[in-house]
Amino acid sequence: MRVAFVGKGGSGKTTMASLFARHLAAGSRPLLAIDADINQHLAAALGGVDGDAASIPALGEHLPAIKEYLRGSNPLIRSIESFLKTTPPGRGSRLLRVEDDNPIYAACVRTVGGVRLAVTGEFAEEDLGVSCYHSKVGAVELLLNHLVDGPGEYVVVDMTAGADAFASGLFTRFDRTFLVCEPTLRSVGVYRQYAGYAREYGIAVSVVGNKVEDEADGAFLREQVGDDLVATFGRSAYVRAAERGHPGPIHDLEPGNRSTLAALAALVDDTDKDWAEFTRLGHEFHRRVAASWGNTETGEDLTAQIDPEFRMDRSLSTAGDRLLVDA
Repeated sequence: MRVAFVGKGGSGKTTMASLFARHLAAGSRPLLAIDADINQHLAAALGGVDGDAASIPALGEHLPAIKEYLRGSNPLIRSIESFLKTTPPGRGSRLLRVEDDNPIYAACVRTVGGVRLAVTGEFAEEDLGVSCYHSKVGAVELLLNHLVDGPGEYVVVDMTAGADAFASGLFTRFDRTFLVCEPTLRSVGVYRQYAGYAREYGIAVSVVGNKVEDEADGAFLREQVGDDLVATFGRSAYVRAAERGHPGPIHDLEPGNRSTLAALAALVDDTDKDWAEFTRLGHEFHRRVAASWGNTETGEDLTAQIDPEFRMDRSLSTAGDRLLVDA
């Protein structure tokens, strides 16, 4: 299952993503966490130090090698220059799994706080005025397009704040999206904007109330978001200590807040995975990118990269190290 944590900046989505990832890791569940936020704080939230994110090789810095590996022997991808973030896999493409021995993970995945973590990389000074952060997030979209997660396997992604995720098709690459919402009108406003966009594509958004201190806070959120509210997270001395540089074992988290994490995990496990819709939306956004700028940029008809005979499927999760489908 692929899980995204989104929400207003400052709502606590990175904290919730880190706690959820650590909860899964404590249960020895196969897991890959990805920091796809412009503010790279997931490594620190997982129990690392402030410099951990900078010490993890960024996915964006390895983009040519990532493309070359995933391309495999797919004859529809003529070069890595025409291999866009939306390019779907096809016969001959290589497949990733959550736990895998491959050169991408060897180069870019490190263990922080007991969690395997990849990062998009920080928005550096040399990027100012000449680059878009979504060019870095494109590496995450590529990975998720080529990743087959089997039952009991998880990918947890800390996304960009607010509705920035809709700048690409990345928001369609998840099985469950948790929007972290404070009991404030501004935070609820972000929920409504995000849910409105997501609804057009059949993306279900589940709300996790954060910083809920009393019944009035809970009642406010229930009134504002209705049945989308699936759990609440209360005041936490554990989180405050972690934010001051003293993270403890996840089992030391307050029982009520641990129950919230367990409820989120149960909801994820009960989610139906729709590979056919995943494939359809991937093709739709690739056609959009091809028409809007991709064809002009590459001088090719990039819709020809779509392999109509290939579809992502759970059976591929047992495919070992072979190519997805013989070309």
